[in-house]
Amino acid sequence: MIRVRSAILADLAAITEIYDHAVRYGTASFETEPPDEAEMTRRYRTLAEGNFPYLVAELGGTVVGYAYAGPYRTRPAYRYTVEDSIYVSPAAQGRGVGRALLEELIDQSAARGFRQMIAVIGDSAQTASLALHRAAGFYYAGNLQNVGFKFGRWLDTVLMQRPLGPGAQLPP
Repeated sequence: MIRVRSAILADLAAITEIYDHAVRYGTASFETEPPDEAEMTRRYRTLAEGNFPYLVAELGGTVVGYAYAGPYRTRPAYRYTVEDSIYVSPAAQGRGVGRALLEELIDQSAARGFRQMIAVIGDSAQTASLALHRAAGFYYAGNLQNVGFKFGRWLDTVLMQRPLGPGAQLPP
């Protein structure tokens, strides 16, 4: 059974380990050097202080994934739009962890008054992430070709979007 809950400081070691693997071996993140736990803690605190949701998923009491919503862009007019990030440990992939995290992230983001969620998916070959977002109601919004270079090859970024709550039907 997957348990999704708000992240706490004690989760940062597991979060750092999950992200370390994603940076070293994957193309979901365009970072090339994994940040240490101190940097991950700084990032976590910044989001928590900004009232953005930051979640972990547990299987059997072990943190196996995490997700958060953060600012899509920093200019004030973007303040109702968030970008989602989801990372799942390799051992837990394909078990519904990403879906559970994304569903709760959508709910918590909408409850906090955000109106749009953007997925910036690193590498157009990330078929699992594309399918996950599509299943959660995201639609294709664009493809930026060859904008990242990692592991000796050029990578695209796929943009997907979904409204939250009333979306753009009403003013905030």
